[in-house]
Amino acid sequence: MTVTLITNIGELTTNVARDGDACGTLRGAAVLIDDGRIAWVGAAGEASDVSSRFARSTTGMRTVDAAGRAVLPGFVDSHTHLVFGGDRADEFEARMAGRSYSAGGIRRTVEATRAAGDEELRNRLAGFIGEMRRQGTTTVEIKTGYGLTVDDEERLARLAAEVTDEVTFLGAHVIPPEYAGDREGYVDLVCGPMLERCAPVAKWVDVFCEDGAFTAAEARRVLEAGLARSLQPRVHGNQLGEGPGVALAVGLGAASVDHCTYLTDADVRLLAGSATVATLLPGVEFSTRQPYPDARRLVDAGVTIALASDCNPGSSFTSSMPLMVALAVREMGLTVAEAVWAATAGGARALRRSDVGALAPGMRADAVLLDAPSRTHLAYRPGVPIVAAVWKDGGRVA
Repeated sequence: MTVTLITNIGELTTNVARDGDACGTLRGAAVLIDDGRIAWVGAAGEASDVSSRFARSTTGMRTVDAAGRAVLPGFVDSHTHLVFGGDRADEFEARMAGRSYSAGGIRRTVEATRAAGDEELRNRLAGFIGEMRRQGTTTVEIKTGYGLTVDDEERLARLAAEVTDEVTFLGAHVIPPEYAGDREGYVDLVCGPMLERCAPVAKWVDVFCEDGAFTAAEARRVLEAGLARSLQPRVHGNQLGEGPGVALAVGLGAASVDHCTYLTDADVRLLAGSATVATLLPGVEFSTRQPYPDARRLVDAGVTIALASDCNPGSSFTSSMPLMVALAVREMGLTVAEAVWAATAGGARALRRSDVGALAPGMRADAVLLDAPSRTHLAYRPGVPIVAAVWKDGGRVA
């Protein structure tokens, strides 16, 4: 067993709140990793004495000199759609030329995904996970939703489970073409045979509650069926306009409601009085030219927010959590500290995880070293690959 000491950290974001600082920022800090967990966090000047005590009981000590650079928790991307086939670059080009976004393009990806073999999907998924790791993402949720048959949804869930414990069953993404004249029949399929096949490998159940997708009544039925199979609810809601998504999510105790682009005052009050996280997906607004969510309004009202990439081929084909931080700061009214917290600790709350999203004793040793003196450079230098090193469960992965 090897202990890793990261020392001479110029700015350490712990996300352990202190003195009004939610990020729990430490200067001149060090972090000790032992057996995949954070063993100690403190001043770099104390690191030598602390690490020597650990070194006596291990087979080795690895020291990483951060040389005054910044360290923060690994990003927690709590909303992605990474298992899919095909490409929709033409839709993006059309939107940039002025055509508005609708959910109809999802059916194109369903067709391409159904046609793709397991190895093709698996290899593509591995590529996305690799690029996420290189950008500092250490925890990722992955949804099904591009199969929409019993066999295809089960295989997407199975492939996702090969790379993450955070698998979400999203059979209720859209109504597939073969059920265009039988909505009730498709909801029956989702709540019955499809859920039965996917539940053993999934942790979450999600539904797209939106015009063009599923009504509030249909969405409730799907989520309650998932709850009956011990899957916890999540909701896609309030993306294309005001709607019932937030009320549905809060009423069912969902871990998160995602998008939240169009919210009424009543929606904000409901979120503020609940444990449901508002997960904001600024990559969607970047790609669709919709208005950005008003994150400042939510934070000021006391709502817990998360940032996620929504990586998917139609409305947000990016896996970059640093970009989400930069967009949240530039377009959504957050400070850098708030955006980084939302992309780490906020994502952990959206997944109801207490072992990731912070750097404190006992937490998983998921950490990111920036080639920069502070987390501010995530927004200050958008698009620049400033992630210098990534550790997941104490092991170097990038």
